[in-house]
Amino acid sequence: MGTGLARWLGRAVVGVVVIGALIVAGTAFRVWYVARGDDRTPADVIVVLGAAQYNGTPSKIFAARLEHARDLYDAGVARRIVTSGGGQVGDTYTEAEAGAHWLRENGVPAEATVAVGEGSDTLRTLRAVSAEVHARGWDTAVLVSDPWHSLRAATMARDIGLTAWTSPTHSGPVVQTRETQARYILRETAALLYYRLSKNPADDIGGTGLG
Repeated sequence: MGTGLARWLGRAVVGVVVIGALIVAGTAFRVWYVARGDDRTPADVIVVLGAAQYNGTPSKIFAARLEHARDLYDAGVARRIVTSGGGQVGDTYTEAEAGAHWLRENGVPAEATVAVGEGSDTLRTLRAVSAEVHARGWDTAVLVSDPWHSLRAATMARDIGLTAWTSPTHSGPVVQTRETQARYILRETAALLYYRLSKNPADDIGGTGLG
């Protein structure tokens, strides 16, 4: 291999590495930036993305999302709240059912809640939600999840035809420490890049179980 060719290949490798680093850094910045937002533009529905539930009782992460959704409802952002998420094998309740029950127990009228108990990851859950929302003649949605999950959730929602923006919760275990925040930002950066490349949900990346 000639010296000129070797030098050119070396520069090409360095260029690829630099571009890759810029893409990762830019994605991480967008995850962080969207996480800080709170878009309360009125919409047809508020969509709460499901998280773990235990025999009908939402986990602390899920409860923080539900509390924020109730606050948005009380503020008049939307007249309906869609709870989402399926269940694990052997579960008595789906995440959606547990969420809807929590909302009813905490002041939201039953007729203002819609439970969509399908989906084992963010993408499948949003597909089920989008189908239900459009079947009812609605189109716009405010997505409620954890801050770091918001960009990926909104990206997926728009890809499947749902007009959506985000109002993440800023309470709960996910935002308690800087170490936790940094871990979730890194995880969501990897998950979003993987989704963009593969169109697969990527919820298992990093092992945090966020989505």
